[in-house]
Amino acid sequence: MTTFVLVPGAGGQAWYWHRLVPELVRRGHEVVAVDLPAGDESAGLDAYADAVAEAIGDRGPVTVVAQSMGGLTAPLVCRRREVEALVLVNAMVPRPGETGGDWWTATGQDEAQSACWAALGLPGEPDDDAVYFHDVPPDVVAELLARPEEQSGRPFDEPWPLPAWPDVPTRVLAGREDRLFPLEFQRRVARERLGLEVEEVPGGHCVALSRPLELAEALTAPR
Repeated sequence: MTTFVLVPGAGGQAWYWHRLVPELVRRGHEVVAVDLPAGDESAGLDAYADAVAEAIGDRGPVTVVAQSMGGLTAPLVCRRREVEALVLVNAMVPRPGETGGDWWTATGQDEAQSACWAALGLPGEPDDDAVYFHDVPPDVVAELLARPEEQSGRPFDEPWPLPAWPDVPTRVLAGREDRLFPLEFQRRVARERLGLEVEEVPGGHCVALSRPLELAEALTAPR
């Protein structure tokens, strides 16, 4: 049995994982989905990592799974709790001293996204439905949009505090249909920053909402 600790992206809601959790539990695993203090203007990366550590409690060792912006937080948890593995799912991969705000330009995300949109024939400024929710069931999108969501800019303003990526086994799962962090973009970033190859999974950026079964299979596949 693995204890999976699920760290959400922007908005910080544990609800993001609600379709994945039962798939992992059904396979015999323990799951901790974390709420982050996303609406707190005073909460920076340390506060986010502390929230994850508090949710873990005395469990351990754990596998920390991070979605999107959660990639800024998940590695910090390794200094607070016993972490046996990190899994990045369509996630940001920071470098020491780099702010989350600078990450977008430093990685060339805008150019990669624009090229992806052009290849798909999307307009110059696609809306959230086209970028995030194109493969998410409409009823799930409706529930998401009905939930209040805030995201402070504070975690994006802080330099990433670790001197290097933690010495913890790390996997990078990348959605084939991600329109925010396109697959080839994720390949390049993973190679340049972690020296790793990505593992492709079906689905877009919000793969835990769109393809929870397939994501659960990828997370629990024998290695």
